[in-house]
Amino acid sequence: MSWQAHYITLFPDMFPGPLGTSLAGRAHEAGIWQCQTHALRDHGLGKHKNVDDTPSGGGAGMVLRADVAAAAIEHVQAQTANLPLLMPSPRGQIFDQAMAQQLAKGPGAIFFCNRFEGVDERVIEAFDVREVSIGDYILSGGEPAALAMSDAIIRLLPGVMGSALSSQEESFANGLLEYPQYTRPNSWQGAEIPEVLVSGDHQKIAQWRAEKSAEITQKRRPDLWAKYLPTKK
Repeated sequence: MSWQAHYITLFPDMFPGPLGTSLAGRAHEAGIWQCQTHALRDHGLGKHKNVDDTPSGGGAGMVLRADVAAAAIEHVQAQTANLPLLMPSPRGQIFDQAMAQQLAKGPGAIFFCNRFEGVDERVIEAFDVREVSIGDYILSGGEPAALAMSDAIIRLLPGVMGSALSSQEESFANGLLEYPQYTRPNSWQGAEIPEVLVSGDHQKIAQWRAEKSAEITQKRRPDLWAKYLPTKK
């Protein structure tokens, strides 16, 4: 059964976008996952298929209408079997590797791609929308965030990556950032590959990698390091 990705968006042409190339693209061709877009404008109102209106209480920008958004969501949910409904939003729960792994184990997801000042709050409440953020910054719309989240999920699906070990040893897999990587030539511009990595001693290599992983995490991401310490104890 293919992993199902449904995108409700004002810009269907943005999908699959970069997901149509590289690992995700090959997985799409192999049928490991499916990409389906749903044009929000199809549910717009009037001659011009309007989807938004001015914010109640005043303020700048426009807000996606509750009736339009609800119609689009209901249309997609009628075709799917209990898929989680995600909405990229700067006020949402931070999307991380653990969430990607959780979603990869399921049948798929629906991504409602926000635009303008957002969607009417009543829609979020009525459909139990899960707001998710990819960082503390503002994008022009939810589509780039949906693409980023989808890529993180798709690469974890069985059969997508060449080696299962690739996902087990990369950053965040064990709560830490990944150790440094090297390859040939052994000497480049006066810099040498660390001697332990060419020693053939796998126990020492594993120890060096663990130490470097901890060192880098502690230095660059003290927030991750603080979360990791209790689990280590």
